[in-house]
This record gives sequence, C-alpha cells and structure tokens, in this order.
Amino acid sequence: MRSKVSSIFDLSPSEKLQLVEDLWDDFAAKPEDVPVHDWQKQELARRKVNLLRNPASGVPWEEVKRRVHLPRPRQMASAPSLIRMATPVRTNRQ
Repeated sequence: MRSKVSSIFDLSPSEKLQLVEDLWDDFAAKPEDVPVHDWQKQELARRKVNLLRNPASGVPWEEVKRRVHLPRPRQMASAPSLIRMATPVRTNRQ
C-alpha cells in the first residue's frame, strides 16, 4: 500500500501563510545561520559608501514605512518578472 505524502501546495492559504511565518521565525531565531552571499555583502558595502558620500540620497525610515503602506494595484507576476526579481542586480558604479 502506498502512503500519501502531503505537499505544501495542497495546504490552504492560511496554512501556507502560517508555514511561511514559522520559517521566518526560525530564521530570526538563528540569524547567524542565514547565509549571506558575497554579492550581497558587496552590494551592502557599495550602498554604505554611497550613503556616506551622499547622505541626502537616503530615505528616512518614516518615509519608507509610509511607502510600504501605500495601496498598490494588484498584478499577477509573470514567470519572467519573478526571475528578474530573484536575480541579483550588479552594477559597476562605485
């Protein structure tokens, strides 16, 4: 007799959200275990240098929070746009 293995894709939306929340909580409990890639470190260093050279280029935290809460039109993401979102952006600017 074959046993049935549940897939995360079979979960309800609320169960999926709970799973994601549990995963994020697990990451947050051990941030030192989350890998940071070299390209991410380089990008953070580049942004830090840019901010130190041009402090006005930064966005105040209150403005960031305001923008996050702005209503956005709902759009279905296409596969190519999802790939672009997952691809690191590398620039040669210093």
